[in-house]
Amino acid sequence: MVAWLFPGQGSQYVGMCKGLYESCASIRDNLELSGRLLGFDMVGIMQNGPEEVLTLTQNAQPAILAHSIAISDLLSDYSSQPDMVAGLSLGEFSALVVAGSLSYSDALRLVRLRGLAMQEAIAPGEGTMAAIVGLPEELVERICEEVSPERDVIVANYNCPGQLVVSGLTALVRKAILLAQERGARRTVELSVSAPFHSKFLQPVGEVLREFLRSIQVRTPKIPVISNVTAEFFPDDPERIKELLIVQAFSPVKWEQTIRKMLSIGVDRFVEVGPGKVLNSFVKKIDRDAQVSSTDVENLAQLREIEISA
Repeated sequence: MVAWLFPGQGSQYVGMCKGLYESCASIRDNLELSGRLLGFDMVGIMQNGPEEVLTLTQNAQPAILAHSIAISDLLSDYSSQPDMVAGLSLGEFSALVVAGSLSYSDALRLVRLRGLAMQEAIAPGEGTMAAIVGLPEELVERICEEVSPERDVIVANYNCPGQLVVSGLTALVRKAILLAQERGARRTVELSVSAPFHSKFLQPVGEVLREFLRSIQVRTPKIPVISNVTAEFFPDDPERIKELLIVQAFSPVKWEQTIRKMLSIGVDRFVEVGPGKVLNSFVKKIDRDAQVSSTDVENLAQLREIEISA
């Protein structure tokens, strides 16, 4: 069985999709249309930066989604559909587009709005995130509880064994970093982010999304999609799908659990669709025997060489 995986924020880079944009008319048309729909020079920012503009949440999120969907549309032209899909945080919206649950234009506007709302949810500098490497998840959870029983710092991303991300108020995240170092963390890195994503401080984002989701149609997925929030398949009920997208903004991302769910069902091949290869590295740390492929290539010939279906 084959699963397609869609990356989240942080996978963007200046020059993303440049080779395919220059060599493939359908990708060029798709990306240019996306920029026109949103009313800004998305292609120019993707290809030429500057990096500080591309990494703004409201720019990075639609750019990554547009890249992922342009590639997935091309893959669908000459391959069978995946057996199931999932996406990390922002990537969940890409997965739902591929599954037919969200229209591309609605998803593009939704993630642009999501990015703006995330940028504005908390005052600059008040919240942050940090990666903690080399400690079991139970210990990192206990550290967060020690630092803040009120959950002002939590584990926000369960990426793979021994690699978690904590999120919350800046002073408390830094305190959690110090405790993690004292207890044997192999590495700790405070991340360069504009807000404490997937923590309770992003609840205002959920309300912004709720208002927008009222105005669009969400359909039952045609391909199974696994939710970040539950690590289970999205339900058929469109209203429940909307609710999961709302709470996802301020809930932990259960990525390791998602991959283990796929493996338990029989998925043995994973294709990362979009910029970067981070999700492939997570998969290999979860199951070293899993087959992984990346679509972040320079030209159409390289893309066609990828084993993407059973």
